[in-house]
Amino acid sequence: MTLSLNVSLRRTIGFFVASSIFATSAHAGPPLICHSIAIGQARSLPWPSPDWNISGTETYDLKNLVGDTLAILDSSTPVLVRMETLRRAALYSRDDSKLAEELLGQLHARVSSAETAGQSQALALFDAGYFAEAYKQLHLKDANSPANGVDGYAWVKKALESRPDPQMEFAAALITMHENNKEHREHVRRATAGAESDALLAQNLASRFNSSSSPTIAEMFAKSTAQNR
Repeated sequence: MTLSLNVSLRRTIGFFVASSIFATSAHAGPPLICHSIAIGQARSLPWPSPDWNISGTETYDLKNLVGDTLAILDSSTPVLVRMETLRRAALYSRDDSKLAEELLGQLHARVSSAETAGQSQALALFDAGYFAEAYKQLHLKDANSPANGVDGYAWVKKALESRPDPQMEFAAALITMHENNKEHREHVRRATAGAESDALLAQNLASRFNSSSSPTIAEMFAKSTAQNR
């Protein structure tokens, strides 16, 4: 399977350069992977683990991963639920690059399908882009990762162009946490403004990264935006 993809070498380098934000504190770990998104009682992939990570004892049949993920990501699913579903999918497929490649391919194919049907591509673009960025954070040093060279953030930005959404801005802010540019600050600003009328988004901004001793996501954003000025 071959996709027409943009290279995101700059983001990968930026992740390593700025990784001290996480490595020197209690909230170590890539943000798209090591932090669960609060989704209330919404349906997502099965997740028996009380932690952000899988334990290895799960009984979920990975043969169902692609189909289950695509079924959850219908047009009525909120962006926060999409984020958590894609995070779980990335973790479930972390040791199976073929499975991850199949899912990424199916997500990307939905972009073309939406275009052919004359429908909005925004959510399909977001899903493919967010999964790619999450999977890259799992396999930053793996040259054979199916997400290697994929600029998922570009797809997320394109989605935002046609579908402004504070929850999607929150996702983009997490993706660009390690970027030294004004785009990250704008994503944070729009997500924070949107949280004033979105209780679940506000809950996610107020949630602590990884553990009760970690800073909140809002505090992490405040630190990253201060460093990026």
